[in-house]
Amino acid sequence: MNAPIERFQEAPARPLAASERATLRNAMSVDVEDYFQVSAFAPYIDRAHWDAMPCRVERNVDRILGVFEGKGVKATFFTLGWIAERYPAMVRRIHAAGHEIASHGHGHQRVSEQTPEAFFDDILRAKLVLEDVTGAAVSGYRAPSFSINGTTPWAWDMLRRAGYRYSSSVYPVRHDHYGMRDAPRFPFYPTLGADLLELPITTARVLSRNLPAGGGGYFRLLPYAVSRWMIARVNAQDGRPGIFYFHPWEIDPDQPRPGKLDPKTRFRHYVNLRRTQRRISTLAQDFRWDRIDRIFLEQE
Repeated sequence: MNAPIERFQEAPARPLAASERATLRNAMSVDVEDYFQVSAFAPYIDRAHWDAMPCRVERNVDRILGVFEGKGVKATFFTLGWIAERYPAMVRRIHAAGHEIASHGHGHQRVSEQTPEAFFDDILRAKLVLEDVTGAAVSGYRAPSFSINGTTPWAWDMLRRAGYRYSSSVYPVRHDHYGMRDAPRFPFYPTLGADLLELPITTARVLSRNLPAGGGGYFRLLPYAVSRWMIARVNAQDGRPGIFYFHPWEIDPDQPRPGKLDPKTRFRHYVNLRRTQRRISTLAQDFRWDRIDRIFLEQE
């Protein structure tokens, strides 16, 4: 069943003066998963073997925390429950540094590959695990591979039922693995009259197309200047804060490499890994950044 776009209600936004647009805070976010858990590797790495894989998430997250501390950045870390169960001290370090802990689900399964009941169990389990580890409420959720779309409108109801206040699970772009290109570009309520807020990943509107400005593989593939220009355009022309994301494995060029990957998957996963940490550091100083909850929930 597809969700009709007209049912979406964009969240109201206060018009900003030019001086305010120049000092907008953008939202930095990190999807905390390890290299072997990415959806594109699912055909090659059985999840039953995850515990046998050499983990690198701790060292990579610690490097990210160092970059953020040096640049004065606070961020939202969408963390897998699977990771939090095995690395609770790492999650507490993130929380103690003043960052927001949010949910990336428990087992990193696409929403579209689960029944509504299984999805609810997954997101509730992750929320409870993260809250137990940090002692703080978890407000936000991000679906693996941005897999909330027109075929899974029930997911927003499950999130509300589980006690989440917002989701950042939609990327309004055309992509072969994800995307909901006709969704609103800015915060919206998925169901009229509902109180769950959907916060799409940032796109720049150019020549009637949404261009991916919010990170991921595009940030590694495109020249840095292009990403910077798109985020600045959204701030200046739309008067809106951007939402940017990346993964810990994207700053780790020395991660183990599974064999027998198809060429497209290999290229997408490994392109420009050696440049990503330097680009993140530059991005951190080129814009003002803060946690998702502070930027969007405090406006409600």
